[in-house]
Amino acid sequence: MRITIVGTGYVGLVTGTCLAELGHEVTCVDLDDGRIEGLRRGVCPIHEPGLEAMIARNARAGRLDFSTGMSSVAVSEAVFIAVGTPPMPDGSADLRQVLAAADAVGRAMRGPLVVATKSTVPVGTGDRIEQAIRSARPGLAFSVVSNPEFLREGSAVGDFMRPDRVVVGSDGDLRARAVMDAVYAPLGEVPVLHVGRRTAEMVKYASNAFLAVKVAFVNEIADLCEATGADVTEVARGMGLDRRIGAGFLEAGPGYGGSCFPKDTRALAGAGRDNGSPVRIVEAAILSNDRRRRAMAGKVVRAMGGDVRGRTVAVLGLTFKAGTDDMREAPSVGIVSALREAGAVVRVHDPAGMDAARGLLGDVAFADDASAAVSGADCVVLATVWEDYLGLDLGSLAASMRRPVMVDLRNAFDPAAAARAGFSYTGVGRGGTAVTPAFRRAA
Repeated sequence: MRITIVGTGYVGLVTGTCLAELGHEVTCVDLDDGRIEGLRRGVCPIHEPGLEAMIARNARAGRLDFSTGMSSVAVSEAVFIAVGTPPMPDGSADLRQVLAAADAVGRAMRGPLVVATKSTVPVGTGDRIEQAIRSARPGLAFSVVSNPEFLREGSAVGDFMRPDRVVVGSDGDLRARAVMDAVYAPLGEVPVLHVGRRTAEMVKYASNAFLAVKVAFVNEIADLCEATGADVTEVARGMGLDRRIGAGFLEAGPGYGGSCFPKDTRALAGAGRDNGSPVRIVEAAILSNDRRRRAMAGKVVRAMGGDVRGRTVAVLGLTFKAGTDDMREAPSVGIVSALREAGAVVRVHDPAGMDAARGLLGDVAFADDASAAVSGADCVVLATVWEDYLGLDLGSLAASMRRPVMVDLRNAFDPAAAARAGFSYTGVGRGGTAVTPAFRRAA
């Protein structure tokens, strides 16, 4: 099948590359000349495990190419719009790129076409996309469907190739449904949910908002655990074994970030207000998460005796999660800012996010590796759990510090092991002092 992807950002590039891997002939289109030229040379503009090799493999096979023009639309059976929808000042989604892409698709199409929206858009946007295409190409047959993405940064290739489900909103358009079924047929036995277009748009927002609520919930439970002497890691384990709840997104920490949860929760909350049906639970999660970063900085200050003026704090991990170079809405930014305001000298390191972080963190020192960041510091803060950090020798790390204080904002290290290595250890929601044995699933 011949397919065009409009947009080579995170979603567009992963989608286009994976569709080529499935055997389709794919052209990825973008207005950014530099990005397209880099992709033609095999330079992947984002850090995503497995993606660069997959791009090279499919480009060599002739199934994947890149262009700044829209000529491929005329010979495509399906076009995916995967451009950005950044938040406006009021939190609503900026749809200018989406509607511009729809207009460009309309002008370039020459025959019947299925246009699928991958961009995360408010409910009802499919109607506006349809109007934009019809205005550009009146009288030509086409279909607009919603096909939301559920890709996690750091594991997006696997998420696309082995999805939990594929959602297609086609409003009962049988031809569009057949085309979309053919697009995803190479995935094999994967649940494909065919629903209305507005329903598909809502599925995306509702899914991300629910996961964000889980994160905010367990973080507030973590605070209560600290106040009562309970251990949130064991509480979350006990909750997660309940199949109705599940263990995913129940890790206490510095709050959610990235390109999706903050943007999508705000957009959903805004849609609720605009339609007279406020989503109070989501609004509460947003408020809770916004307060979380400064609260985590306060935890660091308390761990250092209440005063960080002139003290050196090493922050390990800057991106909002491991496996990506994405600094959008990363909790580390607010934490570093608050520590600097409190008078701390901050050194930082991240395996992939250093370049993106340089314009966000202000007057901090960027270390070449984790050991250099920690050496001579008064405190080490783990903000993102990269595998590189989990393999560090804690004894050597503690010995290199002026004051071996560890604030583990991800509960990645065993408190007892950290204490044996010489650290004064503080985790998140670990109010109890007992070290329990590793959980073993009952036979």
